[in-house]
Amino acid sequence: MPTLKMPTSAKPDEVAVAAALPRPVAAPRILAADDQPHILEAIQLLLKPQGYKVDVVRSPELAREALASEQFDAVLIDLNYTRDTTSGREGLDLLSEIVGQDSTLPVIVMTAWGNVELAVEAMRRGARDFIQKPWENERLLSILRTQVELHRALQDAERLAAENRLLNAQGRPEFIATSPSMAPVLATIARIAPSDANVLVTGEHGTGKEVVARTIHTLSLRKDRPLIAVNTGGLAEGVFESELFGHVKGAFTDARTDRIGRFELADHGTIFLDEIGNVPLRQQAKLLRIIESGEIERVGSSRSKKIDVRVISATNADIKGACEAGQFREDLLFRLNTVEVHLPALRERREDVPPLALYFLSQYASRYRRPVKGIEPATLQALLQYAWPGNVRELEHTMERAVLMCRTDQIQAGDLGLGSQKPQAQNLEELSLETVESILIRKALQRYQGNVSQAAEALGLSRGALYRRMEKYGL
Repeated sequence: MPTLKMPTSAKPDEVAVAAALPRPVAAPRILAADDQPHILEAIQLLLKPQGYKVDVVRSPELAREALASEQFDAVLIDLNYTRDTTSGREGLDLLSEIVGQDSTLPVIVMTAWGNVELAVEAMRRGARDFIQKPWENERLLSILRTQVELHRALQDAERLAAENRLLNAQGRPEFIATSPSMAPVLATIARIAPSDANVLVTGEHGTGKEVVARTIHTLSLRKDRPLIAVNTGGLAEGVFESELFGHVKGAFTDARTDRIGRFELADHGTIFLDEIGNVPLRQQAKLLRIIESGEIERVGSSRSKKIDVRVISATNADIKGACEAGQFREDLLFRLNTVEVHLPALRERREDVPPLALYFLSQYASRYRRPVKGIEPATLQALLQYAWPGNVRELEHTMERAVLMCRTDQIQAGDLGLGSQKPQAQNLEELSLETVESILIRKALQRYQGNVSQAAEALGLSRGALYRRMEKYGL
């Protein structure tokens, strides 16, 4: 693949966003190699009306020349080229060369009717699929569609990995987004990041709201000042004010020393208030006062201190519905929601699954010192078809497990453990309590499309208890 270079005329912030925007989709380009002209003509007549560009060659040598000078999305090759030859050696040797040079390029072999042994050997050498002459048009088209999509997904993943290495070198957090549904998110971030506007990030649990917050902070004028993250939903009401605003010595029984609160720590920087929808009404009033006045007062103190803080908050709850129900202050929402950034669920941005999976693979292969280098096409297909109720966080835990379980240098479908979440009913008594609990939680999240509040209510748990179990089971 060509070396990626950062455009010298682009500003760093423009590069960060442009790297993640979807590329224009070009017509798939297919290379067909066969010694029989009527076969090549039939392939062209079939594929060109379907929107494919087709290059044809009549020998392995010409195929090698074409592959050396052009880029293709898939290759169709015959196994025999010399008259009266049936061993398939020429085609098998060509197949091995192509796979050795680019393992992501799908090769589909064409065999004579009934020549199963050659087809099996070709698959063993790395062919993605095979067709028998005379072929069924629908089968050939279906194979090509599938393999071209997989090839392009793998190419995008490699490109994004390389571009993110460039972005990381400039100190930016990983933010991988190639799907069309993420384009409005990226455009909004590009516009609002340099400002001091307060931002509300919404989306299901595990969609990457903190990554968005860190990206906005890193692209802002406050990037050299701290970003302080607080899980407001996990703060008990008794310590809420002390954690956020600080306290003075003697303010309450355990206040043995002065304590600086999170808002004060974030002075001239950014504070990220996660799970803002879970803050009790009484505490919402205190948050509103701080945001409106720009002044904090430590618990037990009568002195106010002026602070300059940008507020980024996040929630997976229906916060507008909570306002209508009287559970969240509308005036606080107005202060927090100068601009809203909504993150789609991972099932709505499946184009991002391959690059995210490869990124997590690289991270965990390095952390655990495992020689895992890639993902099998069948495994990638399984990743693309899965619903991901736990979104990006679940994908990350799945890839961590896969890296640990993998026995080769390529992730296999069985390494993912996705199928293990659906045990047969007759084996239920053999499962541990923890396994059954994780299955029930996963099913509840799937039923309510990742809505933690609804899943918790259905399971008879508090939101906090469900969050703790989700963290425990990697959901």
